Amino acid sequence: MRALTLMVLALMAIPGWAQQGTETIEPLTVTVGVNHAPPYRIISNGERTGLYVDIFEEIAARLGWNVRYREAPFRRVLRLAEEGQVDIVLGPLRTEDRERFLEFVAPAFPPERRLFFYQTDTHRIDGYSDLYGRVIGVLDGSSYFPRFDEDDELMKERAPRYENLMLMMERGRVDVVIAPELVGKYTVAKLGVSASVSPFFVPGERSFIAVAKKSNVLAYAADIRAAFKLIEMEGIYEDLVLKYLEIESQ
Repeated sequence: MRALTLMVLALMAIPGWAQQGTETIEPLTVTVGVNHAPPYRIISNGERTGLYVDIFEEIAARLGWNVRYREAPFRRVLRLAEEGQVDIVLGPLRTEDRERFLEFVAPAFPPERRLFFYQTDTHRIDGYSDLYGRVIGVLDGSSYFPRFDEDDELMKERAPRYENLMLMMERGRVDVVIAPELVGKYTVAKLGVSASVSPFFVPGERSFIAVAKKSNVLAYAADIRAAFKLIEMEGIYEDLVLKYLEIESQ
């Protein structure tokens, strides 16, 4: 039964251009919008890596796609997707507003707790009410959880990268930084910032591979899902997740 399932998934994942007999059809080229957000999306010296990028590259390889990346701050990536200038966004959370212009195709990335990082004991967050009166560093364009995102009484200071936010905390410009667990701990370790994690946290949600509704790649949504299932069954997905968890823990 397992062999039959694998065969079906493999056939589903064969890209359309490879099924055209002797016809010569160019592989599909997809444009992926990315921001530098280690360890999910790492943009360095012209190279793109990171957990989300590596997972998508495995999917694209099985579909025979050419992938090109367009780097921009996360809020700008979302705007480019809304305008149809990028085909795919890696890792957005599903929100009602984003569903206007994104199709959330596959919940391909693991859920992570939302943590509150602090340096001074008086800024420790023991419950939601402790957030009031604190200056909270948030990534521009990101969503964390509905109550927090929609709370206009909170003082939020935005920046394009988590590195900026952690350094702002070190310099006293923000009191607390909210970040997904993996990226927050990775950033603190990389920068050598002395930071503690508050007892209060919010459970995470799975994030998605999302396709712009204005993109012709939307027609391949089922192929993306099939290829994702394939790398899960092959054990590649689990290997990649463990690889980046090990990097974060070092």
